[in-house]
Amino acid sequence: MGDVKDRGHVHDSAAELRAAGFRVTAARVAILDTVRSGDHLDVDTVASRVRDRLGQVSVQAVYEALHAFTGAGLVRRIEPAGSPARFEGRVGDNHHHLVCRACGRVTDVDCVVGEAPCLEPARDAGYLVDEADVTFWGHCPDCRPAQDPA
Repeated sequence: MGDVKDRGHVHDSAAELRAAGFRVTAARVAILDTVRSGDHLDVDTVASRVRDRLGQVSVQAVYEALHAFTGAGLVRRIEPAGSPARFEGRVGDNHHHLVCRACGRVTDVDCVVGEAPCLEPARDAGYLVDEADVTFWGHCPDCRPAQDPA
């Protein structure tokens, strides 16, 4: 328990929680493992999967853990318009997302062009830009045939 493989990397969730200053509990390890093994999961899905694994966990405990993990950089929170917040284990690489307008599926996409930040605004208004958060909208391969009048 606590070792999750994602994107070819094995994560020792308990050690990473400890290193980030968190007390290691079965619920916290299960929440972190669930996010890392999932695909842009919302809070209810995380809670359901953790319950399947451990038995009992409140949605509030999942919210609190995810908020803390996001603040510590262990997970990333994304909020596609019209969708509940979703969480992913891919952090620190300034990647972007493709969102299906029909089914809501979210897919990672690497930087558009160049080094982070991938895009530079035409006018930065004096900001020192260190990250770009881009969301591309369209139809995923499963929904696309239903949308194409071919």
